Amino acid sequence: GTTEQPVLHKRGDDLRIDWGYGYLAVPNDNSPVTAIGAGDAVRKFFSVEGKLPVSNESDTPRAVKDGLFVMAATWDLGPVGTTSVYRYLMLGYDDLFSIRYFNQNLKPYWRRDGMDMQALLPIAAREYTGLYQRCKQFDDELIKDISSVGGSKYAQVTSLVYRQCLAAHKVTADAAGEPLVFSKENFSNGCIATVDVIYPASPFFFLMSPALTKGMLKPLLDYSASSLWKWDFAPHDLGTYPHATGQAYGGGEQTEENQMPVEETGNMLIMMDALAKADGNGEFANQHWPLLEKWAKYLMSKGFDPENQLCTDDFAGHLAHNINLSAKAIVAIAAYADLCEITGRKSEAVQYRQQAETFARDWVRLATEGDHTRLAYDQPGTWSQKYNLVWDKLLRLNLFPKDVVQKEIDFYKKIQAPYGLPLDNRERWTKTDWILWTATMANNQTDFDALFNPVYDFINATPQRVPVTDWYVADNAYKVGFQARPVIGGLFIKALENPYIWKKWYKSGAVTPGKWAPLPIVKGGKTILSDSRTESRTWMYTTEKPYGNWFSESYTPSGWKSGPAGFGTEETPGAKVRTTWNTSDIWLRMDFNIQTVPSEELGLLIHHDEDCEIYINGILAATLPGYTATYKPWPLGKKAGELLKTGRNVIAIHCHQTDGGQYIDAGLISIVK
Repeated sequence: GTTEQPVLHKRGDDLRIDWGYGYLAVPNDNSPVTAIGAGDAVRKFFSVEGKLPVSNESDTPRAVKDGLFVMAATWDLGPVGTTSVYRYLMLGYDDLFSIRYFNQNLKPYWRRDGMDMQALLPIAAREYTGLYQRCKQFDDELIKDISSVGGSKYAQVTSLVYRQCLAAHKVTADAAGEPLVFSKENFSNGCIATVDVIYPASPFFFLMSPALTKGMLKPLLDYSASSLWKWDFAPHDLGTYPHATGQAYGGGEQTEENQMPVEETGNMLIMMDALAKADGNGEFANQHWPLLEKWAKYLMSKGFDPENQLCTDDFAGHLAHNINLSAKAIVAIAAYADLCEITGRKSEAVQYRQQAETFARDWVRLATEGDHTRLAYDQPGTWSQKYNLVWDKLLRLNLFPKDVVQKEIDFYKKIQAPYGLPLDNRERWTKTDWILWTATMANNQTDFDALFNPVYDFINATPQRVPVTDWYVADNAYKVGFQARPVIGGLFIKALENPYIWKKWYKSGAVTPGKWAPLPIVKGGKTILSDSRTESRTWMYTTEKPYGNWFSESYTPSGWKSGPAGFGTEETPGAKVRTTWNTSDIWLRMDFNIQTVPSEELGLLIHHDEDCEIYINGILAATLPGYTATYKPWPLGKKAGELLKTGRNVIAIHCHQTDGGQYIDAGLISIVK
């Protein structure tokens, strides 16, 4: 690993981890030889001498530009003969902490009980033979069952994307040791725990694991019920990976601009019903009932004829009267009625079921145009995939007539391209996951194969050899964008069509007690030093790197300017700019006086965009990576008396900007947990 460990400092898309430690380990019983050194030198030595260097490279630490290091292992396998010989080595990566979850850093799940890599690797070695056999048995049985529901080609594709889907998620432990699972929008925008990414990925988890499914939904449910989320619809995400600190997409927590209200609300209700069906009870739904009820009421009011808004296919832009989105809302209302039935709310079940049936009849009447349905209610001569209808079948809601669905399938078969069915009439691109959902709507294997086989051909033919993309051109198999995304788990949806297969695998998955820790958020108590929203405060500042201990109490900021907070650029979300700052860095200082030092824990009330360090009376109090998009309380983990004193105090801040908006303002508060 690196000398410096900037744990959880970096956030964004298409980035590589720059903290943690890599491990290579080999069992001693086969007389391995290992070495650490410069990659070119180790490889050259082995190619010439047939062995590794005797001593390890000692010139460390060293910069990456001075040559990459490698960890290497060799064995003497003896003369080549007719008897097979095998050896194995173990590779591990310990990221120490995996996710910043509001005001807490979460450990990877395997570390939850104090495990570390030095203890884990010997356990893995002892259990290797048994684990290998279990993995082989698992693979053979899963491929057999997947083949039985979708055929051998379908089994090949799902076996390809199994690990890609799982690798696009991080499994962590909360403060109670329960699993929390976070998806990452790889190569789309880097959001963490995106609802309309979890929704297409969910068939994989619904099939495989009760614990992981609930651990994936729990953070969003708790966030939606907290004081941080003020809307009647479900959020889009929890932030930018690996910072799950509040919605980053669109208007975030501030406005309804560029939200996906019907999309995400429908997704959550459908997934909660699917989970209850898989569990055979509504216990998990009951824990979050006020939220589900609020969402159902929202869809009753706003879902049937959606306003001009985004849906999950946001690359296609805003669309009003979206018929596929309308179908999602109708299915979600019926799913809520189903949840009411499961949890004993009989009168509500009848009310919502009747409304869903009425909506479904109106949908068929208004959406149908000859041999298919339209893209939008007000757009004749159009069409689109109605992949959201698949849950009407899988949840056995039976809202939409089978002949209407069959007519759609027949139409799709006529208009599809060599490598799949385009998403709609506007462009020639398509989505891998949605085609599989649409194909699963078919009521026979022949129609399923007709829509699925072009996807199989696409994966073979696409010239971009990357982890399976879910966005490509249906005419030529060229990737448009996206790769290695969680949504590829949606290809498992056909397996949910078979109740026996679904129940068998879901019930074999791991379960946990389900007693999650509360959402780790804090609230500000008494104001000690107000931020600029409530009181205009003048800071000393400079955009030229200062010399010496610029943050100390005794430092004299000669040559610094003075100006009122906040500092930044006008276009920054949530910013209240009084002094323009548009360079890469800014250093700030302010003297302030207090008469009484509070007894509570000290915290910041801060809006930072981006990375910043905060000093109080010359002591580094916090290092905060990333950005907040609004003012957030942040506990400093110390009593106020450990950092503050009666009379004169000094707060100093350095904020660094890389891209996008920029802003810094802060105050001090007592913390209420």
